[in-house]
Amino acid sequence: MPSTDAVPRSGATAAHRDETADLEAGLEAGLDAMEPYAVGRPLGLRTLLSKALPPAIAILIVLASWQLAFHCEVKPHYQLPSPSDVGRALRQKWLEGTLLSYVWVSVSRGALGFAASLVIGTPLGLLVARFRLLRAAIGPILSSLQSLPSVAWVPAAIIWFGITDTAVYTVVLLGAVPSIANGLASGLSQVPPLFVRVGRTIGANGLRGVRHVLLPAALPGYLAGLKQGWAFSWRSLMAAELIATSPDLGTGLGQLLDQGRTNSDMSLVLAAIVLILAVGMGVELLIFAPIERRVLCRRGLLPDVGPS
Repeated sequence: MPSTDAVPRSGATAAHRDETADLEAGLEAGLDAMEPYAVGRPLGLRTLLSKALPPAIAILIVLASWQLAFHCEVKPHYQLPSPSDVGRALRQKWLEGTLLSYVWVSVSRGALGFAASLVIGTPLGLLVARFRLLRAAIGPILSSLQSLPSVAWVPAAIIWFGITDTAVYTVVLLGAVPSIANGLASGLSQVPPLFVRVGRTIGANGLRGVRHVLLPAALPGYLAGLKQGWAFSWRSLMAAELIATSPDLGTGLGQLLDQGRTNSDMSLVLAAIVLILAVGMGVELLIFAPIERRVLCRRGLLPDVGPS
């Protein structure tokens, strides 16, 4: 009798295994079908056009309005040059071989200052979010620092450190660190407590919990803080370069802006402004926008942008 029962039982087990495998395969296929965004999926032509056309049209409208104001002499031509005049000023700096050096000096300072702000602001935001006493003590101070114009720190930094790179980086840090810390603290405060409890249940405590549970869950808010921190650091850098001018500091875009003001060369002033805007827009579009889209799509917060 035992031997006769073994065959049906083994057959039932094999059938059960096959059914389980089919269910797992179907579940995996269903999850793949429900994926809101395929990260590796190439963008279609229609999607690229829909992203490129609106800003291109906006730029054309601005240039046309600018040219119209120049033609109607809303301001004297020495106060409001035409777009072609600004283009010639940029071309002149390019031919002199100094244009890229101006951009590089400012971009390298901005990147280094932002990296230092990231190293300081991230643990500060984590501590503020994790400890109520610390949040009550310095949370309002961080918010106040975030609302303080960065240019207000320039005179103090010059008095403390002189017209040096240290003064410039101090202004950048004071402008960017509060934004990064507040962004991370805000993102962590919105993490559901259930995530924390589940993490503790599976052994994600302490630094492991921070790394594998809290930071991934707070990533959208943290990323928003990083974007704002970069904006504040870039703005702070331009304010510092505009005021703290010295041959020892090199010539960045802020110093180029000051050169145009000193020489009453409005074409050079507007050329420097165009470069400052271009760098800020480039960092946003080439670095932060793809990262933000990837994060939001993985959470199902953006629609499918696959090929059409």
